[in-house]
Amino acid sequence: MTAAVLRQRNIRIAILIGSLALLAKAAQLQLFDSSYRKRADATTIDKLTAYPPRGLVFDRNGKLIVNNNAMYDLMVTYSQVNPEMDTMKLCNLLNITKEDFKLRMTKDWRSGKFSKKVPFVFFSKMSDRTYATLQECLYEFPGFFVQVRNIRGYPYSVGAHVLGYINEVDPRDIAAGKGIYAPGDYIGAAGLEFEYEPYLRGRKGASYLLKDNLGRIVDKFEGGSLDTMAVSGSDLVSTIDIEMQAYGERLMTGKTGSIVAIEPSTGEILCMISAPTYDPNRLIMTQERGQVFSELLTDTLKPFFDRTVMAKYPPGSIFKTVVTLVGLQEGTLSPERGMSCNGGYFYAGRLYKCHNHAHLNNVVDALGHSCNTYYFSEFRNIVDKFGFGNPQKGLDVFNEYCKEFGLGQQLGIDYPNESAGNLPSSKFYDKVYPKKLGGWHSPTIMSMGIGQGELQLTTLQMANLAACIANRGHWFPPRLAKEFMDKNGKIDPKHFEPVKSRIDKRYFDYVVEGMAACVNRGTAHASAIPDIQLCGKTGTSQNPHGADHSVFFAFAPKDNPKIAIAVYVENAGWGGSYAAPIASLMIEKYLRPDHNILPERLKIEEKMVNTWIIKRPPGVRNVATVQPARSPAGRRDSLPEPADLPVDAPQGYLLPSGPNAAPGRDTRKR
Repeated sequence: MTAAVLRQRNIRIAILIGSLALLAKAAQLQLFDSSYRKRADATTIDKLTAYPPRGLVFDRNGKLIVNNNAMYDLMVTYSQVNPEMDTMKLCNLLNITKEDFKLRMTKDWRSGKFSKKVPFVFFSKMSDRTYATLQECLYEFPGFFVQVRNIRGYPYSVGAHVLGYINEVDPRDIAAGKGIYAPGDYIGAAGLEFEYEPYLRGRKGASYLLKDNLGRIVDKFEGGSLDTMAVSGSDLVSTIDIEMQAYGERLMTGKTGSIVAIEPSTGEILCMISAPTYDPNRLIMTQERGQVFSELLTDTLKPFFDRTVMAKYPPGSIFKTVVTLVGLQEGTLSPERGMSCNGGYFYAGRLYKCHNHAHLNNVVDALGHSCNTYYFSEFRNIVDKFGFGNPQKGLDVFNEYCKEFGLGQQLGIDYPNESAGNLPSSKFYDKVYPKKLGGWHSPTIMSMGIGQGELQLTTLQMANLAACIANRGHWFPPRLAKEFMDKNGKIDPKHFEPVKSRIDKRYFDYVVEGMAACVNRGTAHASAIPDIQLCGKTGTSQNPHGADHSVFFAFAPKDNPKIAIAVYVENAGWGGSYAAPIASLMIEKYLRPDHNILPERLKIEEKMVNTWIIKRPPGVRNVATVQPARSPAGRRDSLPEPADLPVDAPQGYLLPSGPNAAPGRDTRKR
């Protein structure tokens, strides 16, 4: 083969290899790599997002409690703006300065996030009035157009915590959404809005518009064949009774605390009230929202803090119902056990005072009069069942029963931020009181028998305990969602499965009778409801930082109960002073056929509404809320210091804990 022929062959081979390489690259760009095609389409196709209306929310009676209102964003396509237009007129319409205009129009074009030929938000959350005014002369401002969005509205202006609110997504939401969210989208951020976001948000649609080389829209791309409709979110029927919610918020005016009411037969939440609260309409997506949010966030009364599920409170004497049930089941307590109190509980030469009351004939009397002496003794009997030197086993057995009531753990409500409360275990006390320093025994922790010490419950747990007693031994995981109207949404099946206690049903009858006695002739007699047998238990939880907390839980009617409720009013004193009247008013309003309070009880209602317990000094906008949660006990080598336990009006007093604990107080003076 000659050199010329060889050279020609090599040239042909080189040309062939080069052609194949070019062909492969062209195939990659046109067939396999879509990035260049998308970049080209971006200069000719404009994608406009169609935002769906969020699902509506109704109360259990079909009343609309969360709706959608139109909101308007002013969009702009930079390349279509006429530099000769009347910029100042637009600024005046939007109430912005010319410097604001320039700042809003200036973008980092090199970043790739913005394009002069792709619309972006120029002015968000326009009011109805601004939109109406602008719409009349929008033609004067080429390149600008209005995009309609939906924001939330609250017709009843109540239920801020339970209903929640929406926020604009942040980078974390976008990353977690895996393509569902884009900058500028809204997402449920609290309450039901957060819990059922996947069903309420709906599905976005899109319109594809064809643009010319100057970025002007000339037609729908491919005749609109690629357009998709936005799909509305699923409408939710909640378990809330909005009238009860509003009434409870009215009764809690000027107070700090919480109310939870449950339908015992289903676990459906009738109302959840955290006070202080705010008008949810203040947090709708408007220009003023940022300032309002900041004010609420910095208010020292903590209106964002949801006390129904987040606050951990010592329950006080309502916990005596649990001690009664466990004692009866374990055989450490006889239903007919009587006792003469003699003014207090004596141990090792020390007196832990109780109030004066008649001789207790049985356990029903003990609950009705809420005798601290009786329950110090009984709680010690439970803890010492396996010997004075082995309190760990006795407490562990007691705690297992408590867990069957949902105490010391989350109840599984379909609602965010639920606390488990605190159910102190034997391991906890072993750490606090190590054996090398003397350890601990039943007298060390006997304040737990009257609902004090390190024991802490949420108001939701208290209401659920009342529902369990009302059902004589079982409860349903509480829920706020009743159903979805389009059946696309799902409610966790666990909410329909009862949780049962091992305690024999017959023992609940004694507790029910004791709660009825508490209302009929005991510490809650002033809150009795004519013609309705209310079964309840008062509690007064000691607060070492100020006035004690008022506690009450109840259910009604006695047979076939329709409502169970827990009320916790911080710094309000005796359980019978505020918590019990508020609970009885709410129960009466719910159970009466006309939902009206009897005339003779309107004075009680007026007192509850008009009494302000939150004190704001003159000239001070907000003051700190006393935190109800109590820190763990300190080191203690011996038994508690003597404590003067209060009368019942305040029953359930906290025994001093630790060497620096404040002494107890005799609060029998009224």
